Amino acid sequence: MASDDPRDILDLRVDLDNLHREETFTDLAAATIRRLTPVTADGSPDLSRPATYIGETSLMTQVGPIPVQFTLDAQTLEEAFRLFPEGVKVAVEQLQERAQEAMRAEASRIVVPATMPPGMTPRGMPGAGRGGSKIIFDK
Repeated sequence: MASDDPRDILDLRVDLDNLHREETFTDLAAATIRRLTPVTADGSPDLSRPATYIGETSLMTQVGPIPVQFTLDAQTLEEAFRLFPEGVKVAVEQLQERAQEAMRAEASRIVVPATMPPGMTPRGMPGAGRGGSKIIFDK
């Protein structure tokens, strides 16, 4: 749904051509993999579409755990577990890049106060000069 309009829920449609059965596999330590197996509307396997493998883990940081989720380009569950460590590494690198971009964008943002502090003119000089905070047009 594109908007936050509560009426959009009335327009909800289920894509019966894109149904999947979800299974979760874990090593009970760090790795969790979800396998999304395509199914038809009656729940039987849809062999015309490949399964999707999604890796999941949590990274402990100073501010608490951060969930990390990434797609694994695998054909089997065993291959997905073999690709898991590299998938985590790539996902963390992407998270770091996004965080650095956000920090750069925040640092380059120009902050303009909504109102001037008392006694200051728009030019930043004390308002004791010509007309205080009034705009004066010289002839």
